[in-house]
Amino acid sequence: MSADIDWDSIHNLAKDAMKKAYAPYSKFPVGVAALVNDGRLISGANVENASYGIGLCAECSLVSALTMSGGGRLVAIVCVDANGNYLAPCGRCRQLIFEHGGNEALLMTPDGPQKMSAMLPWAFGPEDLK
Repeated sequence: MSADIDWDSIHNLAKDAMKKAYAPYSKFPVGVAALVNDGRLISGANVENASYGIGLCAECSLVSALTMSGGGRLVAIVCVDANGNYLAPCGRCRQLIFEHGGNEALLMTPDGPQKMSAMLPWAFGPEDLK
């Protein structure tokens, strides 16, 4: 599946999203983009707040964009810093990605695409609530 993914397009969209980040406090803009299982590309950026603890990570914005644009499953995700370098999402955001992409969703890393099952081993998901 990874061979069929246009990682460059996703990476470029993540870099464009990063330019829209609101990061006046940390000065650390983050952009993220993803391929959805229906072929859509979506993106998000971090949005900080003067009350630091309620700032939103870029992945929160991405999941909101996914939900607001019709839902679906995340297939391939790229998260970048201000220089376009790949970033690893924090634990909270790995959980968000897992919820909407599952074990097979791919996250681009400096070592190449990695399944979410490797990025968040033994993840807790909706099936655990049954």
